[in-house]
Amino acid sequence: MSKKYQAKYQKLTAKLRSARLEAKLTQVEAGKRLKKPQAYISKIERGERGVDAVELAEFAKLYKKSMDYFTS
Repeated sequence: MSKKYQAKYQKLTAKLRSARLEAKLTQVEAGKRLKKPQAYISKIERGERGVDAVELAEFAKLYKKSMDYFTS
């Protein structure tokens, strides 16, 4: 992975975590609402697992954020 791409992905994972906290959800609660285990949320937020556009849209809806929030 290039450094430029890696930096952008780190920014995305930080925004995912921030949005979850702003929504006042724990990883467990977010996982339950997405019908995923807590480990799924944790791995994404730590950058150990990628997130595709469909998954990002699910996070945006859950956290009540626009897609632009995560991509800007």
